[in-house]
Amino acid sequence: MRVTRILAAAALGFVGSAALAADPDQAIRSTLKALQPDLPVEAIAESPMSGVYQVQLKGGRQLYASGDGQYLMQGYLYQVKDGQAINLTERAESLGIAKEINAIPASEMVVFAPKEPKAHITVFTDTDCGYCQKLHSEVPELNRRGIEVRYVAFPRQGVGSHGYNTLVSVWCSKDRQAAMNRAKAREDLPEAKCDNPVVKQYELGQMIGVQGTPAIVLGNGQMIPGYQPAPQLAKLALEAK
Repeated sequence: MRVTRILAAAALGFVGSAALAADPDQAIRSTLKALQPDLPVEAIAESPMSGVYQVQLKGGRQLYASGDGQYLMQGYLYQVKDGQAINLTERAESLGIAKEINAIPASEMVVFAPKEPKAHITVFTDTDCGYCQKLHSEVPELNRRGIEVRYVAFPRQGVGSHGYNTLVSVWCSKDRQAAMNRAKAREDLPEAKCDNPVVKQYELGQMIGVQGTPAIVLGNGQMIPGYQPAPQLAKLALEAK
């Protein structure tokens, strides 16, 4: 997603031809379309701050704009309430991420579930990633604490890489759990090919802002970048369900 490119163009003084339109939705969309035609705008609505509009992008990302489309901002919007600062942007982004994650069918994941799940996490993983392997070694402990672990694919080196090929083999195995266990133990897997969601999940990860692995998404859409020990991660998952 080229959000920074959009803002750079706006900083150069771009004013869309529709900026004078009376309809803020139309004005903002026209400006964004001129800057980046393929920007996935899902919704535009008034933000809690008077005179500022919230632009929701597919995948949860947020931008802010003036009603005439002449000004764009990227950053956090806070509400100060009872002496506490509430990050409204982060909250909105988490809701958008949760929506995308919850739309993934369980049949397209590799799931390690306890008998009685209390909460779940979704992990963007790469089998070649050392910290992904460390996290996987703690999956039994997470399951013991009632946390269901749902894996989706994120080959860090891109499509066609060794990690990508291994993930495809995992997803195309008859026993995905066993294949994931072997791959995370650095064992070679027999090459397997089939219709698989690896590329789709990799693109989803990029869209919602995954930059490395493991990237852990809690049930409420909050993203935890990087490895967390099982006791700490279980606590976060239970609090976020």
